[in-house]
Amino acid sequence: MSEGKDIIIIGGGLGGLTTGALLAKEGCRVTVLEKNPVIGGGLQCFRRRGVLFETGMHILGGFGPGHNLNRICTYLGILDKLDIRPTDPDCMDAVTFGTETYRLPGGKEAFTDYLAGLFPDQADGLRRYMDDLWALSEEVDLFYLRPDGGSMLRPHSDDFLLPADEFIAKYVTDTRLAELLAYMNPMYGGVAGHTPAFVHALINVLYINGSAMFVDGSQQMADALADVIRAAGGSIRAGDPVTGIDVEDRLVRRVITRGGQAYTGDWYISDLHPCTLLDLLPEKAFLKSYRDRLREIPNSYSAFSVYIKFKDGAQRPFVNHPCYWQEEHGHVWRLCDPDEASFPRGFMYLTPPTRGQGPWADRMTVNCPMPFSAVSRWADSVTGHRPPEYRAWKERVLQQVLDKLERACPGIRVDIDFCFASTPLTIRDYYGTKEGALYGYNRDCKNMALSQLPVATKVRNLLLTGQNINLHGICGVPLTAIETAEALAGRGVIVRKINEAYNGRNQGL
Repeated sequence: MSEGKDIIIIGGGLGGLTTGALLAKEGCRVTVLEKNPVIGGGLQCFRRRGVLFETGMHILGGFGPGHNLNRICTYLGILDKLDIRPTDPDCMDAVTFGTETYRLPGGKEAFTDYLAGLFPDQADGLRRYMDDLWALSEEVDLFYLRPDGGSMLRPHSDDFLLPADEFIAKYVTDTRLAELLAYMNPMYGGVAGHTPAFVHALINVLYINGSAMFVDGSQQMADALADVIRAAGGSIRAGDPVTGIDVEDRLVRRVITRGGQAYTGDWYISDLHPCTLLDLLPEKAFLKSYRDRLREIPNSYSAFSVYIKFKDGAQRPFVNHPCYWQEEHGHVWRLCDPDEASFPRGFMYLTPPTRGQGPWADRMTVNCPMPFSAVSRWADSVTGHRPPEYRAWKERVLQQVLDKLERACPGIRVDIDFCFASTPLTIRDYYGTKEGALYGYNRDCKNMALSQLPVATKVRNLLLTGQNINLHGICGVPLTAIETAEALAGRGVIVRKINEAYNGRNQGL
């Protein structure tokens, strides 16, 4: 069905680019329309005073031999173009609660043995938790690049849609260990009583199996995907936002950009937040009930991020793994409480690697979970035109973050050459995502039917992709892209080709 078709993709983030690259491999003529001058979405990098900073994709999973992203990138021919550095195997993550720091090794057995040694009375429950964590991940066929068995709403085990915090509590009675097992919450927007256990399982299995970081930034993956599209005769049009989508008789007829360009194709794919897409469509395109549903789905929380450049010669150590810091126990599920006086209660920080990385870091990124409500009073403002009170608030919060960072990294303030911050409004305006949601829609086990969207829509030639559909993140978005591309190529077709390409490469074929 897909070969020779003209595909117009609206949005050049990871979802749009991966979907476009997969369809380009199927013989489609792909055009990607990206509103920003730089493609990539969460992969996008920028420079400030000549220093490179990443906007989103800081930590990678799935790139180890045989793992899902390794196979996908092998099939697309881009794996060897990516400069990826594995984190330290004996400490893939450092997690601090107050004065207690845990150095968590990578790999299921090492991870389990380490924690069992620290919490011997919890060892039996911990091992059952880890086994069942992996069992939950096995229920998601696409995660292991098996032909997809269908919707997340099909019958699963009883634990699949159990709240993640309750899933942990089934096995672990020590509250410190229970909190430690939930430390990756900032990687998926975990909410107690709502985040389903399968989301918790997929993220943890992904990273425990092997984490890594891009060397010199994540923009390289966006550029490599774009090269796949161009090599097949497609094109990338950046810096000219789509302002309207014409729909007649349940079919998209064309899309119009701010610059007055019109693009037509056989199929149209949206990588936008669904609420952003609604603003581009005529009201008649979808039934009111569907529009209302898209607007009612709760969004995941956002972030306040701080970007730091160290002074030359500062000798601030390069750390080859992320660090998670919380000032005390008891808040792992409530890091996003909107209490400005105590902000931030926790954050993730890292020193991104560069080519030829030596013992010293040249920069650091700090990500603090923050609800959109913290900035909603300035929701009507746009980048470059924020009011003075917003700028004053932003500077005050920046200093609060640096105060807490000083506790995590003593003496760091004197090593800073310059630093600046972004807020949920920045994320909203650059990514075009409602409320600056880092992970798109919240997956809510209390109402999965509301928060799970199919890739197909009632507009017959309009499909969806991206982090709001099924799964989010560096792994989830490409997996969703496979599902979107297979809506045209045929179910299981692309998964089969991915596995054949990987197996052929490793057998020397």
